[in-house]
Amino acid sequence: MLVPLTREKFEQLIPRIATGPQYKYYWGKFSDFLQRLLISVVAAATVLLVKTIFGLELGPILFLLGLFCALYWLWGPVFWASLRNAKCRSYKYSGFFRGRVLDLWLTEELLGKQETVNSKGDLVIVENREKRINLEVGDDSGFTAELKVPLRVPYKVIARGQAVEMLVMSNRPDLSEIEEITDLYIPSRQLWVSDYPYLKRDFFSVVSSRLRDDQDEPPRRRRRRKAEF
Repeated sequence: MLVPLTREKFEQLIPRIATGPQYKYYWGKFSDFLQRLLISVVAAATVLLVKTIFGLELGPILFLLGLFCALYWLWGPVFWASLRNAKCRSYKYSGFFRGRVLDLWLTEELLGKQETVNSKGDLVIVENREKRINLEVGDDSGFTAELKVPLRVPYKVIARGQAVEMLVMSNRPDLSEIEEITDLYIPSRQLWVSDYPYLKRDFFSVVSSRLRDDQDEPPRRRRRRKAEF
């Protein structure tokens, strides 16, 4: 089942400004924080150096610019998450998809290589690999999509045939060509499957419930309800 959504609903589901979970995603690990902190220090020092060398008389402006750069470690995650949201919001049309898990399989992805020396003095290349779960979902119309995310312990309960829900995006009014998909939700397990949390999940649950109720209503009333989306 694929139900077109209004632009208003779409923009409520994918916010313009980063949400808490999105900020947390881009906050990253401690190494990511240190990298942002280093960029903040270098940027602030550059502004101070430029002011000192050229003797610019733009004290308040340079102060604000330096402060802005120095706080990059704090506002950086908001910027990158909002930029990712903006890419999704650039699609003109969206739809609510409900289908089933058709297939699932595990793969490994090479994240990088690191050279080190063992106790014998030999050069050893260590590969950093991450296990990922691949899901193929689809519905009775023949629509299929694939999602690949890092494997986590809660995902062990996923099985073929389980009902799934997600948001799809397209630049075609009839949604005949899907350009992007979001988080995958499995209602029977109350489980979200994703890498990046695109959706405002509380609002998505509201939309999901309304559409589920709409399916259970008599046909005449159902047509009236669909117009609201």
